[in-house]
Amino acid sequence: MDKKRSFNTLFLLVSVDGKISTGMVDERDFDKDLKNINGVKEGLHQYYDLEKETDSVSLNTGRVMMKIGVHTQNNPIHCPNVTFVIIDNSHLNMDGLDNLCDNLKKLIIVTNNDSHPAFKCNHRNLDIIKYNDENDFLNLFRVLKERFKIERVTIQSGGTLNSIFIRNNLVDKVSLVISPCLIGGKLTSTLVDGESLVTSEDLEKIKSLKLEKVERLNDSYIHLVYSF
Repeated sequence: MDKKRSFNTLFLLVSVDGKISTGMVDERDFDKDLKNINGVKEGLHQYYDLEKETDSVSLNTGRVMMKIGVHTQNNPIHCPNVTFVIIDNSHLNMDGLDNLCDNLKKLIIVTNNDSHPAFKCNHRNLDIIKYNDENDFLNLFRVLKERFKIERVTIQSGGTLNSIFIRNNLVDKVSLVISPCLIGGKLTSTLVDGESLVTSEDLEKIKSLKLEKVERLNDSYIHLVYSF
């Protein structure tokens, strides 16, 4: 691990077949859908209970924030003691930014969009990390530690971003709550998406894990913890 960056834990709810959403469109979402599925809804609260025990700094994306409704009056984010690091170029609007800033300890927007609405916000608890070209995630985690004194981050992003973090050795621990369901759909996002492997040289991108914990939860849920 690069000691100049934060220690990062990937924490997610996944199905038995590795899906992190109930479908391929934004309308399909674990938070909205799993609570309505018999045999799954009964133990779902255990994921949210474990989520409360994660780090006080959470990294996510603007797309996920949009999906869960931070732009609406029913904004579900009420975490006054938590800092959110949100990677976003085009999904958050002023309403979403206002809702997040009003309900978080601090909001850090990471973007390479010069016209992002965050630049027009005046919230004292809003900071922006701006990149000129592609986001530099190694630099990001170093900046979080050096500038913001953030030692540990919980990552809860989507499959594409997860693949970037993992393949660039930016994840130190994986904590998964396994929901007792099979979802399917080759276009439905999984824990790790990104480019598929093709050549034998690509096999070096496969990351082996060390099992640290297996906990059998109620209602057929399982909690798995791995380190790299």
